[in-house]
Amino acid sequence: MEFISEYIVPIGKEGLKIVDTGKWRTRKPVLDKSKCVKCGACLMYCPVNSVRKVADGSFEINYDYCKGCGICAHECKKKAIAMELVKEEK
Repeated sequence: MEFISEYIVPIGKEGLKIVDTGKWRTRKPVLDKSKCVKCGACLMYCPVNSVRKVADGSFEINYDYCKGCGICAHECKKKAIAMELVKEEK
């Protein structure tokens, strides 16, 4: 059995099955770390927990689960997150 360290949740046969759910979005959030003040609003408001805090105190977005809803960008008071169009893969 494996664990996802940031959530401490077992995955695999006996545990939770993790499903990639971020493929259908039309826009994605892009974080400008030079504008980010590390307040954590993006983390608090993300409805699918696709934002996580990393070792240096900054944040990163897991695009495998991000829906592209834009809540993180809307809640960011410093406008450090921009919603960009996702280019179609051919």
